[in-house]
Amino acid sequence: MQNEKNPSHHGVDDKTGVSYPNETMRVLIERASCRSFADKKIPPDVLDLILEAGNRAATGGNLQPYSIIKIGKDDTKRTLAKLCEDQDFIITAPINLLFCIDFYRLHRWAELESAPFSATDSFRHFWISFQDTIIAAQNICTAADAMGLGSVYVGTTIDCPRELKELFALPDGVFPVVLLSLGYPKVRPFSRKKLGIKTLVHDESYHIPTDQELLAAFKTKYPDWKKEITDDRMEMIGLVCRTVHGTEFEQACLAKIRQQGYINVVQNYFGLHYRADLMPQGTEEYLKIMEEFGFGWFRKPTA
Repeated sequence: MQNEKNPSHHGVDDKTGVSYPNETMRVLIERASCRSFADKKIPPDVLDLILEAGNRAATGGNLQPYSIIKIGKDDTKRTLAKLCEDQDFIITAPINLLFCIDFYRLHRWAELESAPFSATDSFRHFWISFQDTIIAAQNICTAADAMGLGSVYVGTTIDCPRELKELFALPDGVFPVVLLSLGYPKVRPFSRKKLGIKTLVHDESYHIPTDQELLAAFKTKYPDWKKEITDDRMEMIGLVCRTVHGTEFEQACLAKIRQQGYINVVQNYFGLHYRADLMPQGTEEYLKIMEEFGFGWFRKPTA
């Protein structure tokens, strides 16, 4: 539960209250993740229009190397929610969309027309197709907001690709990238504070900020963000620090937490939430999974 001592790791609401030159700019700037959906179905014509926005997304060479699995059955949504770390909004969302890289369709096309094909063994193709898939997803996300719906991305699909392959009968060459839950929001959520264009946009070349500039930027994004110190949290952060950077760093981090009297936002992010000791693990396993899905772009070329 979110409270003043234990705030959401997503940051604070950003109630801008500004005016915009048009509705498109309002939708883009005020976009927010929705995790609470009303018990209301999405009309088929509305959903088709939203999906058409994804179909029209920018794509390298106009190849459209992606597919979208539309999920509306309650039993499937329950299974999907369990696979994605028990995120129950997946069940209450009337529609979930699983975006996948799809080289199967392109390979079949090449075979039928007697054309050479090696995209599954090419990092360049994989990299561009990943971008194309996400661009299509974001087009649909924006279209959903424009039609009065809400949505939220679910990235924990990365933890269960094998299960998703079986659940949705994905052929070789099709890899799940991200899930998007769609529906009418119970209450329209506020967008979260962001770093701002002065921090993200660099004129002509990369600007190395001073320590003061960098800290000030994150202070603006997370004003007065504090998490309560507990023995369990200190033990966990200590373990993560020790594993990643050694005992000396562990002692320095814990001393800073005690001195400031709380766990700050970046200590929470990488010490408790996206744990710095766990996130790098599993790379070799993911490469095995890639092979199981029919991809070999990470292997040394044989010719």
